[in-house]
Amino acid sequence: MYCTPGKALSPEIKETIVALKSYFDRNKVCFAKQDSSAQMVSDALGIGLSTVNRVMARYRKDPSSVQQVQDTKGHRCSVISESNQAAVRSYIRQGNLEGRHITLEGIKDFLYERSPNEKYHITTLGRTLNRWGFEFGKGVRTQHLKEKDSVILSRQKYLRKKRGNRSGANNKETVKPEVYLDESYLNKNHSNDFTWYYGEDGPWIQKPTGKGERLIIMNAISQDGWIPGARNIFRSSRNTGDYHGQMDAEKFHKWFLEKLLPNIPSESLIIMDNAPYHKALAPNSPPTPACRKAEIRKWLEENGFPCSRDCLKVELVEILKTARAEPLYMVDILAEQFGHEVLRTPPYHPELQPIEICWAIVKNEVGLHCDFTMKTMEAYLERAFKKVTGLSCKELIQKIQEVEDNFLKSDAILDQYQ
Repeated sequence: MYCTPGKALSPEIKETIVALKSYFDRNKVCFAKQDSSAQMVSDALGIGLSTVNRVMARYRKDPSSVQQVQDTKGHRCSVISESNQAAVRSYIRQGNLEGRHITLEGIKDFLYERSPNEKYHITTLGRTLNRWGFEFGKGVRTQHLKEKDSVILSRQKYLRKKRGNRSGANNKETVKPEVYLDESYLNKNHSNDFTWYYGEDGPWIQKPTGKGERLIIMNAISQDGWIPGARNIFRSSRNTGDYHGQMDAEKFHKWFLEKLLPNIPSESLIIMDNAPYHKALAPNSPPTPACRKAEIRKWLEENGFPCSRDCLKVELVEILKTARAEPLYMVDILAEQFGHEVLRTPPYHPELQPIEICWAIVKNEVGLHCDFTMKTMEAYLERAFKKVTGLSCKELIQKIQEVEDNFLKSDAILDQYQ
């Protein structure tokens, strides 16, 4: 019987420990040894003495404990995957609609059901929810988690614009062609973690440590599939924790101007997320609260908004808000020059971007054929892109329209309780 070090004991192994311990207790004199029965079990099975004693202690307290599967050991995850964001939002919103008490413990249990092998500390979960735009506040009759007003406002503006771009008897056709753009990445060691293997041997795949070299990918889709000629792939010069560290406004504007705009239908509605390089300010733009204090002061003074020299930045930002000056983004100006319009998804809403599913399809195909070399990854990348067809993009966009409709309905219902 083989026990993998560091792995939880199976019920079969625990039953064997109990049976052997009982046998050695009864027949210890026959072996003429000074060792304890527990030590003899440890020697016979190659299991640590402390493990044998722990199993026996739990068995004496609760005989059914031998049938229980222990949680796997390891550190709790310090980062919760963004892939859980849409499911958590749906869970919280549904709970709010039903008037249920939503707690961090309840969300933690919900995530455990989705991914039993991932453990999250309650503090990490709380910080993540705040970053995703949720807050803990007083409800109508009890306390519940709710989204921040700024997130709801941004979502409503976006959904109204998208709804205004629909037409036809079934309200599924679009007035302006919709183009969804995004950036993603692939690491050399990206592979599928699951494989068939013989139980006694264990998995033979030896995956290299680390993520390896990285490719940055830029592309866009419409209901007809990938935008022809829009794909851009380049190697990352350094492996930062986030691929956004290898992107900047200059790279994005060059791709946007040279590869995307010339290849999309006329008068398109270009949809993107809120990445910093998507929102680089135009030279003549009013500043935003994120700008430096000197930039905000200079703009206020040049546009007739008096402010004393000893004003703190928070005071200057408050004056800037009263000016109600909307920022001008460089990418919006470039799009307008070609007759297009830019629309940004609300913060923390990857479920409104169908291209996110396209990236998942591409990465899965590459991961299935990984041999941990850049040559193979680049070769299969072309094949992986062909897995995303015009039909699949059209279906994905239609599903996104259903998500948009559900958001509009649930927001209206929740608003009745405000």
